[in-house]
Amino acid sequence: MVTRTSLMSRRTAQKFRQTAISAASSFKIKLLLLCCFIFTLTFLATRTPSFLGCGQRSVPALDRTSRKGYTLLINTWKRYDLLKQSISHYTSCPGLDSIHIVWSEPDPPSDSLVKYLNQVVKSNAKNGRYIELTFDINKEDSLNNRFKEIKNPITDAVFSIDDDIIFHCSSVEFAFSVWQSAPDSMVGFVPRIHLINQSKENGNSYTYGGWWPVWWTGTYSMILSKASFFHTKYLRMYTNEMPVSLLEYVKRNRNCEDIAMAFMVANATNAPPIWAKGKINEIGSTGISSLGGHSNKRTECVNRFVSEFGRMPLVPTNVKAVDSRGTWFW
Repeated sequence: MVTRTSLMSRRTAQKFRQTAISAASSFKIKLLLLCCFIFTLTFLATRTPSFLGCGQRSVPALDRTSRKGYTLLINTWKRYDLLKQSISHYTSCPGLDSIHIVWSEPDPPSDSLVKYLNQVVKSNAKNGRYIELTFDINKEDSLNNRFKEIKNPITDAVFSIDDDIIFHCSSVEFAFSVWQSAPDSMVGFVPRIHLINQSKENGNSYTYGGWWPVWWTGTYSMILSKASFFHTKYLRMYTNEMPVSLLEYVKRNRNCEDIAMAFMVANATNAPPIWAKGKINEIGSTGISSLGGHSNKRTECVNRFVSEFGRMPLVPTNVKAVDSRGTWFW
């Protein structure tokens, strides 16, 4: 026989269970909503760089009264549309002070090209800025031309770039700020590595490693001059102090002038370069790297340069400079 007391106890227990179930359901709903909120916040932060005011596009302009900017040293060869596009883009970068176009074609630049580029520079230079534009005319076609000494440079910093790649101005300005903290170093966006050839017992043979070994190991020892900052003094050193036999080798093989520059800087500093984060935008695909056997030729260059310098000066590193204002997780 069920007593009144036991019936009330069962009703109380049932009510308690219902309350507990309701509370648990409410907690799960709140937890689900919290997870959705965090996911949405993370998604917006990663897809919209300017979210919460930390975007790369908010990089402030340099104080032009307190420090110099940089010189754009751009290498080009019969790709006038790419040259126009590159000049038009980089003249909008706030730190640019001058432009030197390395010209090695048999014919001088046409009057129409010169006029067009001068108009672009003038129209893109905001706030009364003056950007100097110069064509460095070379009589012979040689990859060494891209590192010829600039007479009376107006900046200490050189931003060496090919005409077929573009980086956003915020990335360029960030890399420039990194270079200012280490002006003897090469600072840039395209890392490469030298690898010891394990098949050789003496350990004196090396292999040129492209992007994938860098990505896999997180280690690099070179920054390619196709997109890098360095001091103008290295142009003087390359022109006047680089072994003639090495310059002839680069000229004859039409390759590896960027590796030669990396070797020279590392030999002078005994320090590694600095990799700065920046998204590359390729606007052309007809460069030397697109030719067959490119990696094998680069490996030959590395070993030849080791022989020329008498040692392996390249220093591996894992350091990468990242602008935390444009990174949600860091």
